Amino acid sequence: MKRLTLPLLLVSLLLIGCSKKEEHAVQSALSKDKGSVAGIEWSVPGRWTIGAQRQMRVATYVAPPAEGDSESAECAVSFFGPGQGGNIDLNIDRWFGQFEGGTVPEKTSREVNGVKVTTVKISGTYTSPGVMMQSMGKKPGYKLYGAIVEAPEGTVFFKMTGPGKSVEAAEAEFDAMIGSLSK
Repeated sequence: MKRLTLPLLLVSLLLIGCSKKEEHAVQSALSKDKGSVAGIEWSVPGRWTIGAQRQMRVATYVAPPAEGDSESAECAVSFFGPGQGGNIDLNIDRWFGQFEGGTVPEKTSREVNGVKVTTVKISGTYTSPGVMMQSMGKKPGYKLYGAIVEAPEGTVFFKMTGPGKSVEAAEAEFDAMIGSLSK
């Protein structure tokens, strides 16, 4: 009986260690840097840098470009005040309108630590205005990952855009950041 117990114990410990390693990998993807607005807080992905302050943004984060992409992905965090910024579907429609030939938005909803979150993915040719509403030109092969967060003090928008491979490479980090939301 002892011969069977020891291997089962070792396998159990190994399985526990694997799940803890996966949890640690997600947590280590996040840095100690925090962002906060509207009664929520989040952790910033460790590979991301804090971008220049921009008008109408709480924060701007930059994810490094993926191999083969010449541009980084950028994640803008916006909060316009209580009751401001429009409803969820209006914002998803607006984001979709920033793409020519865009894919139908993939929309999901969930709750993260007591906060309602709607996420969306869109890809196509990005035509959104850049800084000060001036056009950046058409950007084919771009993707958008967005999260609309119903925070205690109003709606907060997380919008990551960039070349497809760069946005895809930052997807797990974006998801970890949204998963770190807390009140």
